[in-house]
Amino acid sequence: MAARQGALPKARGDARPTALAGVRGQHSQAADPLELDRLIHERVRLGIVSALAVNGSLTFTDLKELLGATDGNLSAHARRLEDAGYVRCQKSFESRMPRTEYELTKLGCRELQLYLDHMEAIISATRDA
Repeated sequence: MAARQGALPKARGDARPTALAGVRGQHSQAADPLELDRLIHERVRLGIVSALAVNGSLTFTDLKELLGATDGNLSAHARRLEDAGYVRCQKSFESRMPRTEYELTKLGCRELQLYLDHMEAIISATRDA
């Protein structure tokens, strides 16, 4: 099947746009420069790291309301980010009520910036095509 004119190449043997060469996160699953960091790219996880980058730290309840996520969904995604070292979770009690607060780690900030740089390179290469 012939590639569309201006389309980004998908097969590993195809030439890559210069803007995308070597742009990928430390934890990216594949060596393909078009492959995004799957850990951050998922909608809820991208929402979590973006919200934390803007706000510094947020409680579980704040994130849940902001992202429109269920308890279980947010908890599972936050745990994946925490396990990867992107997010720090601190649990405490406030007036006998549990309080879970999240913040982005230095690694998380760096990986989010790499992800954003990668997205910008893809957008730029697409616009220039």
